[in-house]
Amino acid sequence: MLPVVAFPFEDFYIDTHHMTHQLEPQEQQVLFYIGLLAAALGIGGIRAILCPMGAYSLQGYNQYQLLSFFNWFYWLVNLNSTVVFLGIAYIQQSVAKNLGFLIPFTSVLLALIAIHMMRNKLTYKPKKGGSLLTTLGVFLNSLKMCCLHYRHLSGDVASWLDRAKENNGGRYSETHVENVKVLAKLFPLYGLQLLYRACVTQIPSGYYIQTMNSNLHLNDLLLPIGAMNVISILPLLLLAPLIECVTACYLSKDKTPLAPTKVITLGHACAALSILAAGLSEMHRKSYPLVEQTLSGRVLQVSSMPCFHLAPQYILLGVAEALVTPACSLISFQLTPSHIRGISLHFLTLSYGGGCFLGAFSVQLVFFISGGNFYPNTLHDGNLERFFFLLAALMAINTFVFWSISYRYLDLSVQGKALGISPLTEKLRQYKACLQFYDTMDRSYTHASIESIL
Repeated sequence: MLPVVAFPFEDFYIDTHHMTHQLEPQEQQVLFYIGLLAAALGIGGIRAILCPMGAYSLQGYNQYQLLSFFNWFYWLVNLNSTVVFLGIAYIQQSVAKNLGFLIPFTSVLLALIAIHMMRNKLTYKPKKGGSLLTTLGVFLNSLKMCCLHYRHLSGDVASWLDRAKENNGGRYSETHVENVKVLAKLFPLYGLQLLYRACVTQIPSGYYIQTMNSNLHLNDLLLPIGAMNVISILPLLLLAPLIECVTACYLSKDKTPLAPTKVITLGHACAALSILAAGLSEMHRKSYPLVEQTLSGRVLQVSSMPCFHLAPQYILLGVAEALVTPACSLISFQLTPSHIRGISLHFLTLSYGGGCFLGAFSVQLVFFISGGNFYPNTLHDGNLERFFFLLAALMAINTFVFWSISYRYLDLSVQGKALGISPLTEKLRQYKACLQFYDTMDRSYTHASIESIL
């Protein structure tokens, strides 16, 4: 749909009689949102598959090598984002809006051709039992067996997921259920990323509104609004090589680098400080007088405060992203058995998407409750800073909760050991050991008796 949306709606097509036909505004809007939905579905599929596809080739590496991979992977992703915000955003705002759609369409087309040429090397078939349907089936079967237990059956189990095991009346093997139990331990980690991701979505929402209502002029040059996004990406581009150097120095001196859970806690704290700085910047922005500024042919009443005064909040959120995303990917990959690691990364990506929906929902909820007072047409008359202060307080609580449960994810040397010795196997070994012990005692007693008689 991107190439269709790219062409000018004013002159949609010319027929054989050289008559110019135009689309109605409602049809333009429907076509645009269909194209936007198609692009969102495509981006979601790429993000859910690309990172696990690269990580599957690193099954035998240690956690520091894996962290290096995730650092450089997200470094390349953000390098591409920098090119987009500096190049395409400038073209779309200052040169031609429709050309800004054609450029990504051409790049996606070239990427599809390249992927098709390399498809044989990009195919990975996980082991049997590592599918998403099996994982979801374990959860559903456990819920079903729990309902039957409360109605008809008796007996207790260590975990509610154990009711899906075949020896407890379920449908799934011991190995499948134990793998899902390891994955379930990561759900608190995924859940606590929702609010953090809602803070990150303030860049294209709350921070975007602040930047649009600030002075974008640098001497005689009108900066694109997307230029401020580059400020949030710069910490990502600078911190990844720096983290690599620090980790290498620690390992060369036989010291242990900072644990991933501590890195995530520090990143969450930076996100809370960024939202707090956004609220203070909003109060500072409203103290400046209003001036007129033209954006996309519209004249807006904006604050005369230079947009670069908003840089600290962008930098703090960029630092948070550089710390949190690779560390979360490492924990999700390292703490799960080998053949469900892709599913673990998919759940992590799902939590990121859920956080984006939570951010959009919170903006709409605050707008509805305040009756448009937080986001009026003239932001100078609104109370956007109250929303930022509320979100900063919630993020601070979220950071404290994650810190309190971070001990669960400190030991990354597990690497799916639930597959090795299951509880049932351990009980059987203990039973055999007891049999051997009593058999030895019985024989020794018999020999002693015979000797005493002789």
